[in-house]
Amino acid sequence: MLLETARLILRSLRADDAPALATLWTDPDVTRFMGGPREYAKLIAIFDQDARVDPPPQFDLFPVIEKASGAIIGHCGLLDKEIAGATEIELVYVFAKSAWGKGYATEIAIALRDYAFDVIELDRIVALIEPENRASQRVAEKIGMTREKDVVRPGGTVRRLYVMHADRTNE
Repeated sequence: MLLETARLILRSLRADDAPALATLWTDPDVTRFMGGPREYAKLIAIFDQDARVDPPPQFDLFPVIEKASGAIIGHCGLLDKEIAGATEIELVYVFAKSAWGKGYATEIAIALRDYAFDVIELDRIVALIEPENRASQRVAEKIGMTREKDVVRPGGTVRRLYVMHADRTNE
């Protein structure tokens, strides 16, 4: 996968991405609304293994590179997920604290939304958002998603389900 925006590149995972992505996923602030930090060593092994998959899966998270610095600042993509008994495609955006407040989540979310609807021709995408995560809810709303309902996830956590349908009225 390769998506490019004015300031960002979303690209396939490489083995040398593992440390930066593992650092992202072990940050308690970054993962606060996503189940908390993960274990660094396990992440390194997972990312190393995932980097060897060729071709990469269509629905996965991919490193986000900031063009200006060349640094990995996020992990974003589309994931297939079971939600309330149905398989949905979830738009996911996770960014390092250093990237917060710069509009990067909205920028990559727009690119992923357009990819989902225009390239792979999905009819619907969703976002599962923790009720206290106001910043993530604002991103979903900025790209045109609307809150559909609250859902209970495995383990009993409640998430807000934001949805967006493809606009195929002009086709």
